[in-house]
Amino acid sequence: MDEKQNRLGFATSALGLGSWNTWDRMDFGDAVSLIRRAVDAGVTLFDVAHYDMGPHAEQSRTDLLFGEAVRAAGISRGEYQLCGKLWLWDYPNTGFAEQLATSFDRVGVDRAEAVVVGDYFERPDIPRIVTEVAEQIRLGRFDVWGVNNWIASDLDQALDFAAREGLPAPAFAQLKYSVARRSMAEGSFYGKHFAAGRLALQASDVFEGGVLLGKTPDRKIGADPGGIRDAIRDAASRVAQVAGEFGVSPSRLAIAFCLAYGPVANVLFGVSRLEQLEDNLGAVALASEHGAEVRAALEDLWLDRGVAADGTL
Repeated sequence: MDEKQNRLGFATSALGLGSWNTWDRMDFGDAVSLIRRAVDAGVTLFDVAHYDMGPHAEQSRTDLLFGEAVRAAGISRGEYQLCGKLWLWDYPNTGFAEQLATSFDRVGVDRAEAVVVGDYFERPDIPRIVTEVAEQIRLGRFDVWGVNNWIASDLDQALDFAAREGLPAPAFAQLKYSVARRSMAEGSFYGKHFAAGRLALQASDVFEGGVLLGKTPDRKIGADPGGIRDAIRDAASRVAQVAGEFGVSPSRLAIAFCLAYGPVANVLFGVSRLEQLEDNLGAVALASEHGAEVRAALEDLWLDRGVAADGTL
């Protein structure tokens, strides 16, 4: 998977660890050990966000704990890459400079390698967003940016405006993508940009909050565009069956499925136990050696064909 490592716009690992509802539900010492092992194993990208902004504030300490755990693990800033978030929930009342200052202070860093501009309920001012992102890049606060589950026409506008004005365009899209939820990432709206090389794909929510693995989460999980989560829950047994045929865990299979899709440059997942991380590390080799077979075996589980293909959540 080495050939994919620069396609997000900066050099990083094919696997990345997310932070939502992760570090704040772990024993601190376990978090330190897990992060240390991840970096030693070459998993160097961490998606870390401040979730206490705007009307959807969650009173989460996960970003604070991540920063503390990295320092406790003796990991230098040069050993890992940080992907942050810029939220549109209270934008522009809370601007990007203010958001970054708060987020970086909580983690204990002065910059990130990348940021993702989050999704929204009300349509935002796209030229303003592109212009303000460009200013933060100019100031050295991060190098590249991506979008998270944007409506495809808004992404088109961002790309066109950036090209016309000579500003940094989104380099990647962080999309919900899994064995079962594929239409947004593989459909024509985003697919045209992946095919043209304008964007790379960062796969997120690949376990559907654990539902795809046959779990019943007792924590908040991601949105369910298209209302297919019950069907995904029913499909978990099929995922487990195919995983057994390959002699791997369902989680390793699910990650390998995503990695084996050409536009995917990076897969984000969350783990709260060291043994989960160790198992998931094997997804890179599985995708490299048997990716086409994995995808063929799971083709019948594409459950959202044509649903929310333009990114409308």
